[in-house]
Parts: sequence; structure tokens; C-alpha cells
Amino acid sequence: MGQHVAQRHSSLGHTAVGGLPPAFGAVDGSSFVEYLSAAAPDLLPGNRVLPPGLSGAGGLAPHGTTVVAATYNGGVIMAGDRRATMGNMIAERDVEKVFPADPYTMIGIAGTVGIAIEMVRLYQVELEHYEKIEGTSLTLEGKANRLSTMIRGNLGAAMQGLAVVPLLAGFDLAADGPEAAGKIFSYDITGGRHEERNYHGVGSGSLFARGALKKRWRPGQSLEEVTRVCVDALYDAADEDSATGGPDPIRKLYPMVMSASAEGVTRIPEEQIAGVVQDILAARVDNPGG
Repeated sequence: MGQHVAQRHSSLGHTAVGGLPPAFGAVDGSSFVEYLSAAAPDLLPGNRVLPPGLSGAGGLAPHGTTVVAATYNGGVIMAGDRRATMGNMIAERDVEKVFPADPYTMIGIAGTVGIAIEMVRLYQVELEHYEKIEGTSLTLEGKANRLSTMIRGNLGAAMQGLAVVPLLAGFDLAADGPEAAGKIFSYDITGGRHEERNYHGVGSGSLFARGALKKRWRPGQSLEEVTRVCVDALYDAADEDSATGGPDPIRKLYPMVMSASAEGVTRIPEEQIAGVVQDILAARVDNPGG
């Protein structure tokens, strides 16, 4: 994205020393978003204003749900289903909704898929840019605050039906002990930030997923145990919410699951998730309600 901005300014004849656009030297700070707002504000996701008469266009764009996160003894897990809907239609069956934001942080998306993925990419650049300028990474609290600012910048689009409601989770390197290091942050469309305790979920199926997490999550559970809890919660969400996609063994589509620990962010292999899904399906034969 930064190269795109530089190329644009170069083509317009606005090249500063070293080939960088003048706005690069005009912005004082380590925020790439602030630089972008000065150099090329139209590239910010929240500045994509819809034409008049399309204020309710949210139903015309694919939406993604549901994402959950839960802490375990040593870190935190984030999992998302794979379905994106457009009105009453299934737009995509294999959308990825969980991404690494940096080596110790994960971000999950719910809402308008296109804008959400663009915001995730911009957020990844924001964290990398800060680290390059300052020589150190942001604290987990600082990362949560930066994301809050970006969501607030999308408020205009959100009021037109193109909302993005991410979920942030990560391993806090400054925490007192690994058992307290996994943290989860939720947001509203205005950028309001809330630190959640133990588990949380976002998206249209989150009401059912959080109910499942409330009954199955326990302090001190292992990575494997909480993985099962999160996949089970997504199964319950899909059982009640038509916009949430359940596991699809025929197409080999399973929830996407990542973990963040002292070793960093890791995607749990799909083969392992497939085994968890098979165990859940076998258990549901005798007890469909879970």
C-alpha cells in the first residue's frame, strides 16, 4: 500500500528527496494511517463514500460471521467460520476471517468482508510501520488503541450499512505470567474498545456462540481443550444462525483457528481441526443439542 502511494505521487510529479512523496516528511509520528490520511486519503477504507441513494447498500456486499476467541493456559485462541452471506444468499463458503496482525496478535473480522479485509491489511502495515520507525513494537494495549482509531475512521461507511466489527486477541509480552498473557478486545462501530474476560464472540451468530463458550470454557484448559470449545461454539452458532457456516466435511471446509502464545501466532493445521470436527459430529449423533 505504501508503494502504491509513492508511485501515485511520483506520477503526479510530487516527489520529495529520496523518492518519497512530500507528505511523508509533513507527518510527524509513527502512524502509517496518519501519513495515508495526508498523502492519499481516498485510500482509507472509511473514505469510500457511497453514491446518493445507496445508503442502505450493506445488503449488496458480502458479510462475514462468526468469530470467537477464548484464552487458554498459555495464550489465546481465535476461530472463525468460513461463510459469507449477501442478503439471503451464500456469497462465499471458504472465506478466511482470522488473520495474524503481527507476530503476537490476531485479528478476526465480522461485517462487510471487502472493507474488513482492507482494514486488516492497513492495520498490519500500521503495526509494521510503527515498529520500523520507533525500533520497537507497540504494547498490546497500544495495538488495541490503534485499531480503535481505525474503526472510528470507518464510521461514515458503517452508517451507510458497510460496518466492520473486528475482534482482536493476542499474547501480552508484558503480562505477569503466561496464564494471564492471553487477552481479547472487542469493538463497536464507533471505535469503542472493550477488554473481554476469558472469551468473546462477534458476528450474527455470536449470541449463540457466547452461550456455548459460557457453558464449556473453564480456567486452566489446555490449547487442545479450548480449540474443541471454540469449534463447538461455532457449531452451535451455525445450528441457530443461518449466516454462520457449519463444518462441511464433503467440501473439506472447517473453521479457521489460530493461537497466540509466547512462541507467537500459529495457525492450527486444518487436519487437526478436521479431527476435532469429526469428534464433535460423532458426539452430536447421540446428543444433537450439544
